[in-house]
This record gives sequence, structure tokens and C-alpha cells, in this order.
Amino acid sequence: MVRPSGRGEGDDAERQGIGRTGTGRSAAVDAEIVIVGAGAAGLSLAHHLCAPPPGARAPSVALVEPPPGPRSPAVRTWCHWGPPDGPYDAVLTASWDRLRVRDRAGRASVGVPRGLRYKMLRSDVFERFVLDGLGGRAGFVRETATVTGVAGGPGGAVVEGRDAHGRPYRRTARWVFDSRPPDALPPARTTLLQHFRGWFVRTAEPRFDTGCADLMDFRTPQPAHGLSFGYVLPLGPCRALVEYTEFSRAPLDDAGYEAALRGYTGEVLRLGAFEVTGTEQGVIPMTDARFPRTGAPGVFRVGTAGGATRPSTGYTFAAVQRQARHVADRYRRGLPPVPPAPHSRRSRAMDAVLLRALDRRRVDGAAFFARLFATLPPERVLTFLDGGTGLREDLAIGCHVPWWPMTRTALELPFLRRRPAGAPPHRGEK
Repeated sequence: MVRPSGRGEGDDAERQGIGRTGTGRSAAVDAEIVIVGAGAAGLSLAHHLCAPPPGARAPSVALVEPPPGPRSPAVRTWCHWGPPDGPYDAVLTASWDRLRVRDRAGRASVGVPRGLRYKMLRSDVFERFVLDGLGGRAGFVRETATVTGVAGGPGGAVVEGRDAHGRPYRRTARWVFDSRPPDALPPARTTLLQHFRGWFVRTAEPRFDTGCADLMDFRTPQPAHGLSFGYVLPLGPCRALVEYTEFSRAPLDDAGYEAALRGYTGEVLRLGAFEVTGTEQGVIPMTDARFPRTGAPGVFRVGTAGGATRPSTGYTFAAVQRQARHVADRYRRGLPPVPPAPHSRRSRAMDAVLLRALDRRRVDGAAFFARLFATLPPERVLTFLDGGTGLREDLAIGCHVPWWPMTRTALELPFLRRRPAGAPPHRGEK
């Protein structure tokens, strides 16, 4: 489990004018909690808060999402790993008990992560699951508005915007959880982007092993900074999600993604004739920036906006679940529902070292990840990537990484200034 930072978060919240549950509630507030955004973070928080164990009280919650249009996110695929009896297993699109990683020469490391499965969940299915479960629950409302501002204060927080008809929208609450992506990334020493385009394909002949997911296939051209890989999630013998992914400084243009996917599906996978039945695309920040979890008194950031995305991998869904469970648990215990730090300080420090080593080309990223999966049990690697390993396990894993480049990078990081996103490199860097 990821632990909160050592500083007393509850004390911080109370110093901001947030009392314990059931005390000091302003008469002006019209909901205990407002959740801004209905993506993975907002839906998960609503689910955990409004579906309490028997006998536990649920807060009054307003879930605010934008009206259909350019601000509405497209249907997305969320993947994570966990035990085979997870809470969302009934609505998974698919899951796999075997994982495969291929190095640049095509050598495969195939493993069965003991006690874990790799799981694929579609965002529209998850949304229906959560909202159907909350339908008719007392105290829960779902509202449509484009939020333009969130302000906090000792007497409560205010959410303002425009509804679907352009009329002013206003909600007051004791606490607001804002999951909207930030307008700009916080200053960082290193920022890479995980960017990808995927095709849902249907082949003319069976081409896929339905029991095995290709987590990383490094038989792709590697960029100057970072790494690239193919990613294959089989949905049937003739169906799969096939993605081209890069960790690099900037996304590709449309022609670049199309060429990469054509090369991977044709020259590497040799799929033969196939049709593309759907596409998905995204950009995920991979940065050692510090994401503040408190925007103002009574206002908290969750999800990617609150630092839930793991800097070294781009995975977010599992950390979002930890945040949501923690917030709901604190509320039920009468404590300020302050979100936890999604990843431990040690995990963030290791991620910062890896990101800079990749960006400075001191470490061959393809060889780095391929070696981890080739030399260690897959469940240990996955637990490590999720921040669930202890110090002794981390030190043991460190024996399998390039020692000198990583040590050199770790020693220089404390002396590097954090720069705004898009700022020129440090002196002497390219």
C-alpha cells in the first residue's frame, strides 16, 4: 500500500479551516461534497463515498460533469493489475494471467504474475457501472455544467460555471474534489510524455493468444530521448487492441503514428489482412513535478491533477482507487477527507532518477525494462512498478539496473532547478 507522506495531513486540513465530520458545517452549503469531473477519479470517489458498508453514513454528493461536446472525454481504456477477485471484475472487457515482454531482438520473457491479473476496463462501461449503482441513492445527484472556477474558504467551497444552456451554475459545499487536468504542469526537473495511438483490429486469420498480453514489445524504432514499444491486448483469436507507445519529449503527428502502427502491425506482428474497427489516442505526463493536492481551503485535487499518475509508467487507475478508498475511509471515521499522497516519497525519488536517466540517454530504456522482466518474477516487477515493495525489495531490484548511470543521476538531481513545462533545458543540455 502507498502510505501518505509523513507530515500530518489531517492537521494541515484543520489548519485550513476544515473541521471534523458533523461539526462546523456552514448553513450556506447545499452539499457536503462536490466532485468536479466524471472520469476515473471522479467516478471512483463517488462510488466509494456513496456506497458505504452497511450501517455507515454516506455524505450528500454532487457529481458535476461537462455537457456533451469538446470538453467531454472520449471513451478510453484503463488498465491495471490486481488480484483475480477485484471489485470491478464483473465489468472488465478482458483480463490476462500471462504477460509477455520482448526485447529489441525479439526474445520473449513470459510470466504468470502470482496472485495478479492484468485487467482492461473501458471508461464507458465503468461509468455505467458506477452510475447505475448510485441511481436512486439518497443524497447523490449528478449534474451537468462546465466548471469555470473553484474557490475555497473557511466557510466552505464554491463551484461556479455554466450549465448546458449557458446559464450560471453555482454549488456550495463543505469539500470540493477537483479532478480536472491542470492547465499547465507544475515545474519539474524532467518531463517526458507517454503518448500513444491504438487500433482495435480484426484480422482475417487467428493471430492472437487470448491468454497472454504483450505489455512491452521493444521491436520498434527507438526515439532519441526515451523509448518506444508495442502493446497488444488480445480480445479474441482475431481481435485485439494494438498500440504504439512512446516515452519522449513531444508527441508525433498523425503521419508519425500511422507509420509506426503500420510498421508494427505489418513488419513486426505480421498480422496479414485486418480491418481497424476503432482507435484511441492519448498523452500522459511523466514528470517529477510536485502536484499539490490542496488547491484552497476545502478544495482537493484528485486523479492526475493530484499526482496519481505514476511518473515512471503512466499508470493511474490503481492509485486513483487508493485515493478514493482513503478519502471515503477518513470521512467515515469523522476525519477531514484529505487525499493521500498517491505514491511514496521513495517511489517518486526513484521515478525522478529513471526519468532523467532516460531523457539524458544514460540508460537504454528498452534494455532496462526488458531486463527487469527477464530476471525477476513478474509479480515482483509489477508490485515494484505500483510502489508496493519495501526498501529491502527495492534495493534487491536495484542490483538489476545500470548502477553507475543511475547513481550519477541520483547525485545530480538535488542540484537541478525545477523549470516550468516548456522551458529550455538546463545549461549544457540538449
